[in-house]
Amino acid sequence: MTSPAPETPAASTEPFASRRTVLRCAALAGAAGLGATACSGATGGGKGPAVPTAPVDLGAPDDVPVGGAKLYREQRLVVAQPAKGQYKAFSAVCTHAGCVVNKIEKGRIHCSCHGSEFDPATGKVLQGPAGAPLPEVQVKLAGGKLIAGPDA
Repeated sequence: MTSPAPETPAASTEPFASRRTVLRCAALAGAAGLGATACSGATGGGKGPAVPTAPVDLGAPDDVPVGGAKLYREQRLVVAQPAKGQYKAFSAVCTHAGCVVNKIEKGRIHCSCHGSEFDPATGKVLQGPAGAPLPEVQVKLAGGKLIAGPDA
């Protein structure tokens, strides 16, 4: 007599976060100075920290429009110039699930993963699901170039 095959549980449709995703979200929360954050299994953010760990050369400051902002997707940064010669930089890694934001349009930074929007001049959340602002990054003008990151 053969024993019946063990029942296998039905595949779950619930999203799950891998250990790597949970650790990355914890690191992002720490870098952003947050006590806790909601992270999902979506990874879209690529590799590396949410903020630069070394100075990053962003090139000519004229690339950033006065009263606007520029997305430096490869460097995972957004730089705004609210007034002539005044620069503010933020991580381009969405605080909701770690995706890199994809565009700046109509005065808003957009994340296509889940629809979060941020203010390019302050990094503040304008539309969720993100609940925390984009982390600010030091930026300065040096040698005719914008430099972002620590010691900038």
